[in-house]
Amino acid sequence: MLAKVKSCAVFGLDGFVVDVEVDISPGLPRFDVVGLPDTAVQEARARVRAAIRNSGYEFPLRRITANLAPADVRKAGSTYDLPLAIALLQSSGQIPPVSEDSMFIGQLSLNGDLLHTDGVLPMAALARESGVSRIFVPMPDGQEAALVEGIEVYSVGNLPSLIRHLSGEQSLKQIAWEGMARDTDSTDSAFDISTIRGQEQSKRALEVAAAGSHNLLMSGPPGSGKTLLARALPTILPSLTHEEAIEVTKIYSIADSLSRDNPLITERPFRAPHHTISYAGLVGGGSRPRPGEISMSHRGVLFLDELPEFGHRILEAMRQPLEDKRVVISRAQGSVSYPSNFMMVGAMNPCPCGYYGDPLKQCSCTNSQVSRYGKRLSGPLLDRIDIFVDVPSVDYEKLTSPPGADRSENVRARTERAREIQRARFTGTSLLTNSEMGPNEVHRFCQLGQQASGMMGSAMRQMNLSARVYHRILKLSRTIADLAGSEAIEVEHLAEALQYRPSQWM
Repeated sequence: MLAKVKSCAVFGLDGFVVDVEVDISPGLPRFDVVGLPDTAVQEARARVRAAIRNSGYEFPLRRITANLAPADVRKAGSTYDLPLAIALLQSSGQIPPVSEDSMFIGQLSLNGDLLHTDGVLPMAALARESGVSRIFVPMPDGQEAALVEGIEVYSVGNLPSLIRHLSGEQSLKQIAWEGMARDTDSTDSAFDISTIRGQEQSKRALEVAAAGSHNLLMSGPPGSGKTLLARALPTILPSLTHEEAIEVTKIYSIADSLSRDNPLITERPFRAPHHTISYAGLVGGGSRPRPGEISMSHRGVLFLDELPEFGHRILEAMRQPLEDKRVVISRAQGSVSYPSNFMMVGAMNPCPCGYYGDPLKQCSCTNSQVSRYGKRLSGPLLDRIDIFVDVPSVDYEKLTSPPGADRSENVRARTERAREIQRARFTGTSLLTNSEMGPNEVHRFCQLGQQASGMMGSAMRQMNLSARVYHRILKLSRTIADLAGSEAIEVEHLAEALQYRPSQWM
């Protein structure tokens, strides 16, 4: 007898429905799984056999053939344990036929319990888009699947309870998202921007970067506060919208980095990898491509401390994601694309010893060492950074002064107002922030008056700016104008944007 149930596979953030077909026919006992299964799927035969027997049901001692369709796409992971077991029990007549608008996802233990499976959220989203009306997932993943609206979600503790539900003996309770709110007190007060003494220009640069999601690079001597400024950035970033939160949560679901208690990511990610990170760790990769730090920073911040110490190949790999807001990983079985719309925040010393240009401590580096250190960052990479800011040493008087009155919550309110202006501006498009604008949007929304246009022309000639930098300055000027509540880009907005491109960085 042939039985068929639906499951799901995820490749990158995209997925497809998998039909799990099981046929039981006369012959010597044998259990074959076809349809390009990997090792984990092949091992499902032993898990399914033990789970069925230990749950009190009969495992048929006949010739069993299971097919995972479409057969030309490789299937990986332990997602197919539960659908294989249900299809096998249906094919052997131990349970009634399963509705075609149901989907089953989950890994089985040998005693029949269902275990956590990664990637449940994008699978549930795909199920809804494919017209599936109900989905059965392991109990630890029920709240994650319930984030998707418009589909019935049932969390299953073990195989017997699911069989009783399908047989009509005892119904499982449909679950719904419990709507856990963001903890407004979760921000670490140690990184409140008001606790940073001095560095007013740097804090202003942080605010502008946060308002428009612009890339930023800080340079200064050791101990001047670059890392502290970067750590304070999440406290002034606008809250994630629901759509952004779902986007980020999907990535963390695939990376198996979600909390089981509250799976929805409600705070913008802040990732700070060490400079010894591998290429695959930053960009993503592996035999089963997984998201790297670039994608884990989506809609948040990727902080690269000691930026010149990162490998040349790793830094150059940043160029395409910074421009396209996506990262593409190519493998023999196909290409995987992950979103990577993040703010890159870098911190560096001006030279190997760190004190080049410092008025208080003499630099011990030679001119050639300083030059070589700066050349570790290529021109094309620097072209993709919007804001450059010097972070000088803080003198004693400022260090001992009382905390500033401008707290992170006040700055966050201003950046949220600027983001609201941008969301209204880009209504009907996929854009959310000024930094995402392309040439067409820049031409439409970043028009300069006659005086500002003359200033921009002079800056282009004197600073020898590229066309990419020209567009980035206009986008940055648009953000500064949004912070000021101005509909037009005035001369003072353009002047501030230009001061973030000092000539020594060119």
